[in-house]
Amino acid sequence: MKIRKAAEEDFERIMEIYAYARDFMARTGNPHQWGPTNWPPEALIHKDIREGCSYVCLNDKKEIVGTFFFTKGKDIEPTYREIMDGTWLGSDVYGVVHRIAADGSEKGIGRYCINWAYEQCGHLRMDTHPDNRIMQNLLCSLGFVRCGIIHVVEDNDPRYAYEKI
Repeated sequence: MKIRKAAEEDFERIMEIYAYARDFMARTGNPHQWGPTNWPPEALIHKDIREGCSYVCLNDKKEIVGTFFFTKGKDIEPTYREIMDGTWLGSDVYGVVHRIAADGSEKGIGRYCINWAYEQCGHLRMDTHPDNRIMQNLLCSLGFVRCGIIHVVEDNDPRYAYEKI
């Protein structure tokens, strides 16, 4: 597999992957994270691509099989500034992965993408819905520590906050 920045010509494929991910999450006990709002919105994905924060994962045939948002910096995620029922492990520059999704065609796409992002900075934060047991298990298997609870602006549901340094 290989990771590269997404381009505007990848947009339709990215949105197909998100549609698959919404359906998969609903079928596996997580209907609330992206389903009710049809998350993520098209305008946000176009913005991510323009700003160079949208990435795609290519399989060995050079087909797009996954997608995610990645950026890094100091205090870059506003929703991570307030954490409840816990504390972050570190306070230096960190990377953030959001909106990670795969098309279900191959095993290990999410793991590959998260490992790639971690290799870019050595300090990564992520969050997920309490119903998203699959992502929680993946993050724990990759050495992430659950640090507390954060809230996002998209809905009122809490998110479990994870970090790996």
